[in-house]
Amino acid sequence: MSIKYDKLFALLKEKGWNTTRIRKEGLIGQGTLTNLRNGTGGLDHKTIDRICRVLECQPGDIMEYVESADENMENK
Repeated sequence: MSIKYDKLFALLKEKGWNTTRIRKEGLIGQGTLTNLRNGTGGLDHKTIDRICRVLECQPGDIMEYVESADENMENK
């Protein structure tokens, strides 16, 4: 399974959140933020809840499922 968070970064930028503000207000931890950018981590349900509450959005507004090439081959 591959969850991408490109939508989250676009929404943060649109709403005026920069890395400093994200860290200062504790929206997302620095390690988690780095892992999301690198595509090596994800969000737990508490963080998703906090982000959606603060940004006034739904989970689908911050992440999307993208089938990986490996999973695509397994389904054939």
